[in-house]
Amino acid sequence: FAILPMTEGRANLVWTEKSKAADAAMELDDADFLDEIRRRFGDFLGALSLAGPRWSYPLGIRVAERFVAPRAALIGDAARRIHPIAGQGLNLGFKDVAALAETLQDARALGLDWGGLDTLERYQRWRRFDSVAMALACDGFNRLFSTDAAPVRALRDFGMSVVDKIAPARRVFMRAAGADLGALPKLLNGERLDAA
Repeated sequence: FAILPMTEGRANLVWTEKSKAADAAMELDDADFLDEIRRRFGDFLGALSLAGPRWSYPLGIRVAERFVAPRAALIGDAARRIHPIAGQGLNLGFKDVAALAETLQDARALGLDWGGLDTLERYQRWRRFDSVAMALACDGFNRLFSTDAAPVRALRDFGMSVVDKIAPARRVFMRAAGADLGALPKLLNGERLDAA
């Protein structure tokens, strides 16, 4: 379970299950669905109600082979599909937008064709490696934290305790979780793009 807070006391719930269990949960009526959430999650949120439709989709890892074509660029979820761990897809999308804006601004300042393939391939080189690395990391964390195998759980718990106790490791882990590794676009560093 992951609860993503929204406004007015609402939240999105991300509930990850094996395929058969997910299908069974989707078959439940609303009252039984809410009972199952309460059973699994507890009552610390207070009374629960559904504010919108439920929907399900298969999770997986997929990254576009190419992010660009002449006069077109993929950003965000159009460029990749990753497990929704800690909003990493959103973080990657922000980096995509900022990197594309900077790439286009740089091309404009140099008098280059904004939509030309040479310009857009710079954006692709900048963003594709980060996208693949984060997709693999999210998939790995999902597998690591969804296993019931005792040796894997013990190793995972040991690794998390090491990260928790060693400040530099914790900082790197937190920066990675915030999609703050690698060459950050100016907009994500609080800088303005040059107005040319």
